[in-house]
Amino acid sequence: MSVSASLTPSASAAAPVPGPTQAELLDFVRRTAADAELIASLPLDPEGRTWVRLEGPGGSEAWLIGWPPGTGTGWHDHAESVGAFLTASGELKEHSLTARLPTDGWKTLELTEGIDRERRLPAGKGRSFGQHHVHEVLNESTEEHAISVHAYYPPLPQIRRYSRSGQVLRLEQVERPADWQ
Repeated sequence: MSVSASLTPSASAAAPVPGPTQAELLDFVRRTAADAELIASLPLDPEGRTWVRLEGPGGSEAWLIGWPPGTGTGWHDHAESVGAFLTASGELKEHSLTARLPTDGWKTLELTEGIDRERRLPAGKGRSFGQHHVHEVLNESTEEHAISVHAYYPPLPQIRRYSRSGQVLRLEQVERPADWQ
């Protein structure tokens, strides 16, 4: 006895292709930051950050960002997106939290001691991060611009912005893509 089966169109449809991993995003920002012509093409403003949207791998969102001396992002997260960033020129500093925070239902959190991390990221150095990563990025130079490349997957659904006073973190604002694009 032989058995044959036919697949219906819905059963034969290919499974969705997963998006890029953190490692793939880090590889992308590393390769992009090595493109000296692209990095030099970013218009720099002495007063505020500048940015250009790039085509990221596998449907990711990517940005080339210029940081005037003394600028930073403030504390924020990237919601459900994973990401990576790398300093292409100058030096950036990242402050981050090592603890995963609850994603919803709070306005103020008392942070425990010992969850702060600090990284210096000179040109050529970067990092990847998972969902709900809370950090701030700074250009502490008083004289030199920094330029960095960032990539996120899925494309940023929102950014939550926080204020911090000592060990108290307070949710201040939720931004949607229309606020920064």
